Amino acid sequence: MAITKQYLKSKPVCKVTFTVPAAEAKKVEVVGDFNEWNPKGATLKKLKNGNFKTTLDLPVEQSYEFRYIIDGAYVNEQEADDYRWNDYAGAENAVLSV
Repeated sequence: MAITKQYLKSKPVCKVTFTVPAAEAKKVEVVGDFNEWNPKGATLKKLKNGNFKTTLDLPVEQSYEFRYIIDGAYVNEQEADDYRWNDYAGAENAVLSV
């Protein structure tokens, strides 16, 4: 899994690209604070190489808890900036800082 960040000079936004290698998966979504944990509109596109990928524009100078949903199972990003315990989920969430 990988996250790339591209900060825009023209406005306080960071283009964050989420890439998930999951060739056997049928569906991958990313949910978090940035989309109110709603998987609608957060589906990653499957590429020919088996990776799933999407790019989101996120406001800078914030941190966001997030997780992937791979075929219904919640998975954390291995290269997250940090991890934070979430009592509601009863698990650690990945943290993205932009």
